Amino acid sequence: MRSKTYLWLAVGISLYTLAVAAEAKEEQWLRYRSAREARQILGNIGLQQVELSNDRPVGVKLPQFEAESPLFGKLFTPMIESGQIWISLDRSQKDGPYDRLFIDSNGDGHLKDETVVVAYRTERYRSNFGPVKVVFEVEDGPVTYHFNFEFSNYNNRNRFFKTSGGWYEGAITIGGQRKYCLLIDQNANGTFNDKSLNAYECDRIRIGEKDAAKTSFVGNYIVVDAVLYQPEIARDGAYIKLTVAEDVVYGSIQLPEAIGEFAAEGENGLFTLKPEKELARLPVGKYRIHLWKTECKDDEGNTWALTGQEFGHKGLFEVNESGQTTLDIGEPIICMLTARESDSRYSFSQSLRGQLGERIELTRNGSQPRAPKLHIKNKDGSYDQTFSFEYG
Repeated sequence: MRSKTYLWLAVGISLYTLAVAAEAKEEQWLRYRSAREARQILGNIGLQQVELSNDRPVGVKLPQFEAESPLFGKLFTPMIESGQIWISLDRSQKDGPYDRLFIDSNGDGHLKDETVVVAYRTERYRSNFGPVKVVFEVEDGPVTYHFNFEFSNYNNRNRFFKTSGGWYEGAITIGGQRKYCLLIDQNANGTFNDKSLNAYECDRIRIGEKDAAKTSFVGNYIVVDAVLYQPEIARDGAYIKLTVAEDVVYGSIQLPEAIGEFAAEGENGLFTLKPEKELARLPVGKYRIHLWKTECKDDEGNTWALTGQEFGHKGLFEVNESGQTTLDIGEPIICMLTARESDSRYSFSQSLRGQLGERIELTRNGSQPRAPKLHIKNKDGSYDQTFSFEYG
């Protein structure tokens, strides 16, 4: 009788494993939402500048404008054959803000057939539009998408920004557990599966508890509950499939002993690691350093932490199956003082930089320490002043 119990237990575990694997490989559909407050709801969802011009586009049928000098721009998207959507800004008052928007919402290359979008908020130098609906005609049928826009004009300089006004979210099953999943079109180009070595060109994904899911980069892999998965995301963001990654080839990186946390980003995704004996592993590929962190305690038991982030091209590195990649990060750091003169007035700013030019954040017990002071004294002592910096 005992052998039968073991047999049924083994069969049960096998069926459970197969069920989990099957559910992970299936398309799990998400719900589309849009809002003009998308940035407030989701946090950092990317902000892309759109170049504007007074030149009227050749071959584009235009509406009747109220302004003498409307502005024109292009939104780039792979969701339509031409790869671009024309927009135009108009204004209802001669000296007022640009408060009227025309957008090629059906992708036919023209603006004459479009209904004007009126700004929902206008100020003296700024106006906001959204969520502005467009429809992409793709092979599987029409896909609805939304943009949010902000126009500003300060010191006679026109600036126009776009963000995604829509996102996908919903409950998915992974590893036999229900999780919250959210997809963000970070570069606001109409697709939700962009992978890139450049963070601003890479879309974002969150999987976890609804109010506590950490943001990761869309890539070849994603780690959920310490398990490595290969995600497949629909181009329009409508569904996601997750498969446990198998036969992944890894390489090693060597870090300074003081580094307690390290993160790297790239087309493989975003990985946060805790090095062991100065070593960490990553799937082979090209990466950019996302951040590093080191901590120490002073004689009074306070915890001081240095975090390096915002890396440029010097933060690029490659992980290979053979050999070991050594990264020279961490201390020493550089304290920079910048002085500027304007109309016989001086301003000073102080910043911390790492060895690779990254921005350094210094904290004490998890908070910013008191801002430093600046002492200026001339040669004969007739000028002797101390100033306090402020965090900005």
